Amino acid sequence: MSPDDFALLQPHLQLVHTELRQTLIAPNEPVKQLFFPETGYVSMVTQGSQGDKVEAALIGWEGIVGASPVLLGTDRTPHHSFVQAPGKMLVIDKSALCAAVDQSPSLHKLLLRYTQVLLVEAVQTAFVNASYQIEVRLARWVVMCHDRVDGDELTMTHDFVAMMLGVQRSSATLAVQALEGLLLIKAKRGRMTVRDRQGLIDLADGGYGLPEAEYARLIEGA
Repeated sequence: MSPDDFALLQPHLQLVHTELRQTLIAPNEPVKQLFFPETGYVSMVTQGSQGDKVEAALIGWEGIVGASPVLLGTDRTPHHSFVQAPGKMLVIDKSALCAAVDQSPSLHKLLLRYTQVLLVEAVQTAFVNASYQIEVRLARWVVMCHDRVDGDELTMTHDFVAMMLGVQRSSATLAVQALEGLLLIKAKRGRMTVRDRQGLIDLADGGYGLPEAEYARLIEGA
């Protein structure tokens, strides 16, 4: 983001601390605030008729939570965005963001480009979930979480892994044990430590990298 565009937003930004599983964007309710994560990250999930949830995208320091419906001319989304790893975020009211976007074509373009990245990520997640074994899906997910933290330790439980991958807890436990057996991660109660990032990327077998390349092309290369 350019200094001029940030200057439009800065007076309206408020620093907040988030909590694990805190709802930021509730499904089918008007979006009133948008969030720029500084630390921690957010899951955007879709929910089935039986209450089962599957993650469609992760949003961390690289993005903004709630932008897609606002930028695309609606006021709500059927998806649920909540805190997966607590941290600090900059929050802005929808009206203030919209005013800044109306004033700055470059800011509007940047946020639309990020919306494209988020769409690519969601489609890639759908492809990976339909095409790969659980261990491969887990490897991709761990790397994506690792991208959004400082250090190698992630906060997650087997229950959380199961929910994010849309599988039973027993299947999630076996997948975690498989990655541990390959010396790619080390898991303990409520925590997971990345031991071999490149090994995880190799195991992800092309499932990881497409949204990241799109981000580099559209955002970092802009």
